[in-house]
Amino acid sequence: MESNELSVVIVTFRSENKIFTCINSIPSHINIFVVENSNDEKFKETLEKKYKNVKCILVGDNSGYSVANNIGLKNVETKFALILNPDTTLENDTIKNFFDTEKRYKDFWLIGPGNNQYIKNEFRENEILEVDDLKGFAIFINLSKFNNNFFDENFFLYFEEIDLCKKVKKNNGKIYLNKKIIVNHDEASSVENTKKLELEKNRNWHWMWSSFYYHKKYKGFILALLIITPKIFSSIIKIIIYLLILNKDKRDIYFSRLSGLLNSILGKKSWYRPSLD
Repeated sequence: MESNELSVVIVTFRSENKIFTCINSIPSHINIFVVENSNDEKFKETLEKKYKNVKCILVGDNSGYSVANNIGLKNVETKFALILNPDTTLENDTIKNFFDTEKRYKDFWLIGPGNNQYIKNEFRENEILEVDDLKGFAIFINLSKFNNNFFDENFFLYFEEIDLCKKVKKNNGKIYLNKKIIVNHDEASSVENTKKLELEKNRNWHWMWSSFYYHKKYKGFILALLIITPKIFSSIIKIIIYLLILNKDKRDIYFSRLSGLLNSILGKKSWYRPSLD
């Protein structure tokens, strides 16, 4: 039944060091769509040759988490999809426990693993909790609820899953966590750490861009600007401090934060991409 009802979607970007471990933890009878944010034909060939249940889709350029996930989800023909980060692994009973939850809560839109949130103490009396949001590293999706309208593609990185959950709750949809479901997550390690500074600049730029965009989307421009103004002044002060003490790396990181904020405030797209070549 799992193979008829579930497909897995994994978005990658230079994740060769993690993706094989992830795929090896997924039952081989389940179809997997790996959506690679590049045009790496060798990566595609290697995956599809090694795994008969894997189809690798090359986006062509680094389009981000939202775009790539939407591409993968629109290729899925099963009732349900499981979004995974490439730096995750499943336990032997993970898939079974997702389906056990689905059978008990037919009205669900999203289901997350029990280690998805920092609310584990609430599981003392409840095996399954209804929640408002999930982390994005592992999300089980009831595709029939979304009508092919999944992630907001304006987000390149960060806040995508928060925005998705917000959409679900606005439509009175149900989101559940089950403490029996475990998905191991080696956080922030899906990309080779060969250029730490570039990755740090990228994370800071997009965190700040997405932060303002998210607040603007739900609270309006003025309120979003009021929320984000302290971060603008903080970034400027730290740029000056690190400029004076000649710490170029820290200066560049805070310049990236400021740049991400200003670009978002000005309504520009999330254009920044790390230089990893």
